[in-house]
Amino acid sequence: MKSILITNDDGIGAPALTPLATAMGQIATVAVAAPDGERSWIGKAISKAAEVNAVPVVRDGIEMWSVAGFPADCVHVGSFGVLPAPPDLVVSGINIGANKGSAFATGSGTLGAAVEASNIGIGGIAFSAMSQGEWHEWVEWVYTPEALEMWTRLAEVAADIVATVLDVGFPDGVDALSVNLPADATLDTGRVVTGLARTKYGALFAGSNGSYRHAFDGILRIEEDIAGSDLAALDDGLVSITPIRMANAVALDNGLKGRLER
Repeated sequence: MKSILITNDDGIGAPALTPLATAMGQIATVAVAAPDGERSWIGKAISKAAEVNAVPVVRDGIEMWSVAGFPADCVHVGSFGVLPAPPDLVVSGINIGANKGSAFATGSGTLGAAVEASNIGIGGIAFSAMSQGEWHEWVEWVYTPEALEMWTRLAEVAADIVATVLDVGFPDGVDALSVNLPADATLDTGRVVTGLARTKYGALFAGSNGSYRHAFDGILRIEEDIAGSDLAALDDGLVSITPIRMANAVALDNGLKGRLER
């Protein structure tokens, strides 16, 4: 039977973690190693100078490892520390909020864990849930008992996608699969393989006199036509599956290339 390591960036207490572990347990042997607290927007940071401790915990009858580190740390600690052998696949999520577009994708701890898996030769799939309604109200609601139905349903969709990847094999040349799930997605919701929309955002911090706090306004600036992208799929209510390759060089225009080369 295949083995899966589950992690996230919302922490060991994240509402999606036990539903996801339960769903994945239907298709593979599952281990869970998640940060001991929220580590959102941390990318694929690694704890180089600090000691990373892993403590066994139990949530809803599921044994897990609570890791004092980042999501990418959890991939290493889980794969080469607490497990007897590296897993066949790393599954990260389900994130609270979509990781849509390049601006979110490059900063996401959820996606960062999946990308870090590729650096050690393991396929990684990141799952994120699209918010519904007003963001702050939705974020509070996802931790309530009423949200369990949503997390359980989305976990079933995630497990179905993972089962397909395990059956076919993780794609060559892909660092991670980034899957964005509409909050109302079911097993019958359409799925489409997409590109990654090029996006940017403005200032992430507000303050003065040397004191600044995170204050993202939620606005993404779209850099190009979104047809065929993850943003377009989500706008259409579809599950977006985006194959991502992080280290990928592109061509320069002849003017700049000519000035740079000697």
